[in-house]
Amino acid sequence: MTDKNKPSGTEKDTAAPASSKDTATNASDKATSSSSHTDTKVSDKTQAGDKPSVAPSSSAKETQPAKPSKPTASAPLKEKKGGRGLAVLAIVLVIALGAGLYYHGHQQSMQYNAGIATLSSQVSELKTALEDSDKQAQAAVQKATQDTQVLIDQQGKTIASLQSALADVKGRRPNDWLLAEANYLVNQAGRQLWLQHDVLTATTLMENADQRIAELNDPSLTPLRQAMAKDIQQLKAIKRIDRDGIVLRLNSLQQEVDKLPLANAIIPEGEAVVPETVSDNVDDWQQNLKASLSDFVSQFITYRKRDGDVVPLLTPAQTFYLQENLKAKLDQAITAVYRQNGRLYAESLKAAEEWAERFYNQDAKITESFVSTLKALSQQTIAVSYPEALESQQLISDLLADRLRRDLAPLSTGESSQ
Repeated sequence: MTDKNKPSGTEKDTAAPASSKDTATNASDKATSSSSHTDTKVSDKTQAGDKPSVAPSSSAKETQPAKPSKPTASAPLKEKKGGRGLAVLAIVLVIALGAGLYYHGHQQSMQYNAGIATLSSQVSELKTALEDSDKQAQAAVQKATQDTQVLIDQQGKTIASLQSALADVKGRRPNDWLLAEANYLVNQAGRQLWLQHDVLTATTLMENADQRIAELNDPSLTPLRQAMAKDIQQLKAIKRIDRDGIVLRLNSLQQEVDKLPLANAIIPEGEAVVPETVSDNVDDWQQNLKASLSDFVSQFITYRKRDGDVVPLLTPAQTFYLQENLKAKLDQAITAVYRQNGRLYAESLKAAEEWAERFYNQDAKITESFVSTLKALSQQTIAVSYPEALESQQLISDLLADRLRRDLAPLSTGESSQ
C-alpha cells in the first residue's frame, strides 16, 4: 500500500499528505452522514414494520470507497465515532425531551381533570346545601305561619269572649224598657207608612222613638240616633197629598151631576146673507128681476146654509145613563186616589171633563164651575214614592235582641233542665 501511494516528485510529496487528510475528512463526513441516514432509515423502517437488517448493508456499501485510506485514518475514525455519539446523544435528548413534555402535559391534564372534578363536587355540594337551606326556610316559614294563625285564632276567640262579656254587662241596664218602647214605635211607623200611607203619623211616631232613645243618654246608641234622624228627614221630604180633601171634592162633584143642565140641539152658525140691490142701469134688467123675485120670496120662505155637526137632544134614558157614567168615572178617580194610581186618576177625570163639555150647557154657571173643578183636580199629583225600608228599624231590632233577649236564654235552659 505504501508503494502504490508513493509520489514521484516533490510536489507529489507535499500534496500527498494533504489529499490523504482531505480524503479522511471527507470519508468521516460521509460516514457521519451515512450513519445518520442509516439511523433515520432504520427508525423509519422499524416504525413501518420492515426488517432492520438492510441498514448495515447500505452503510457498508457507502463506506467501501474509504477502504484505501484505512491505514492512514485513525484520527478520522475517532471523529466519526464522536459524531455518532453526538447524534445518538441528540436523538436521546430529543426523545427524552419529548417524553418529558408528554409526561408534563399528561400530568397537567390529570391535574386539570382533578381540579374540574373537585369543582364539580363542590358545586353539587353547594346545590345540595342550597336546596336543604331552601327546604328548611320553607319549613320555618310554614311553621311560623301556622303559629301566627293559631295565635290569631286564639286572639279572635278572646276578643269574642270579651265582647260577649261586655254585651252582658251592657245588657243589664234599668232603662232598657225605653229601648223596647222605641222599637215598638219604629215598627208602628213602618206600618203606618206602607199599609196606610200615612206619612204624617209615621213621622210623629219616629220623632217619639227618637225622644225615647235620647232619654237613655247612652253614647253607644249614637249610630242608631243617626239612622233615625236620616229616616225622619226622608219622611219629611215626602210630598204631602191631601187625599181626603181630593176625595171630598170629587164627592161634591158627584152630587152636582144631577143638577147640571143639558145642552139643547146645537146648530152651527149660518152663513151671512147679503141682500141684493136693484141697480139703475137698464142693461142689468135680468139681475134686477132676479133680485126683485128673491126679495119677494124671502117674505114667505127663508133658508140659510149651515156647515158643521148638529148635536141632537138626548132622551130621558140617555140622560140617565150619561149621569150614571159620569158618576162612575168620578168613583174611579176616588179609588185611584186611595190606591195612588196616577194614570187611572188622570184618565177618569179627562173622560168626565169631555162628557161635561159635550152634553151639558156651557153657558150655565154650575156647568162652568163643574168643568173648572175637574180641570183643577186633574192637575193634582197623587202618586208618591215612599222609602223601601227604614234604616233604623233593623238596627234597633238587633240592638234590642242583644240587650234583652240574651238574658232570657239562661232562664229557659234552666227550666228545661228541671
